[in-house]
Amino acid sequence: MTVPEMPNLIHYAIPVFVVTVILEAILTVKIKLEEYEFKDAITSIIMGLGNVFISLFTKGIMLGAFWFLYQFKFFTIPFTWWAWAILVFLEDFIYYWNHRIAHESRFFWASHVVHHSSKKYNLSTALRQTWTGSFYTFIFWIPLVFIGFHPLMILTQQSISLLYQYWIHTELINKLPKWYEAIFNTPSHHRVHHATNPQYLDRNHAGIFIIWDKLFGTFEPEVEKPVYGLVKNIETNNPIKVALLEWYHMFRDVFFSKTTISKKLLYLIKPPGWNHKGTGILSKDLRKDWENRKERIKD
Repeated sequence: MTVPEMPNLIHYAIPVFVVTVILEAILTVKIKLEEYEFKDAITSIIMGLGNVFISLFTKGIMLGAFWFLYQFKFFTIPFTWWAWAILVFLEDFIYYWNHRIAHESRFFWASHVVHHSSKKYNLSTALRQTWTGSFYTFIFWIPLVFIGFHPLMILTQQSISLLYQYWIHTELINKLPKWYEAIFNTPSHHRVHHATNPQYLDRNHAGIFIIWDKLFGTFEPEVEKPVYGLVKNIETNNPIKVALLEWYHMFRDVFFSKTTISKKLLYLIKPPGWNHKGTGILSKDLRKDWENRKERIKD
């Protein structure tokens, strides 16, 4: 079987990213009459460029691993339209679980937190990508290799998913038609995901299709105005700190917390906010408090 060459779609999209970020900045200032935080946007752009540069290396690691495992595939899936149609849904299903686990396990959160570290929500925020995640998160996509999807097909669909998610990082688009909001991830759905409002924490993990959140109980509609950032913001525009600060905090807890080895290791597995003393506050705790307050108000 002849394997077609798959271009790196993200590289081709970079000029579009630049133009649309500039255009959105102008519209934000002129139409919404809000100050566009250029320092924050520049940090996001630097994080994005760093991600692209590092990916030149990590994509090689991922492709090498996929190529090796591909020889153990159960089926051989051809480069046909129906294979691509199936892959769109399967890859997005895997993305949902990868994304959800990134919020529920600190080891994966340590790289993903970068994307949530801006207190602004605009197209530049979409570019605020991890410098470390691509070294290890590709393991979630290995099942697609064993099923029989060619490694280049998987990498291409990952790029398509990332490109789709770019345009939903904006406040300039309110709600889309109901049928679209019911099936696909939209700016409204993804604003919820980036918000720190208790009811919005760890919700709407969708990549392309919001249906996964609705099926697995993590969907939350946008009602209250979102407040963006982290529950505890890092308060820095230094790209090195943005990229590595949570790794530092996590390993500090692992190596220097005064507890048993088994509990030290739990700092890698448990959700952000967990501690061995049992005094940590998790997202689910904040959400539960919000639900209780809501019930008291009703009564």
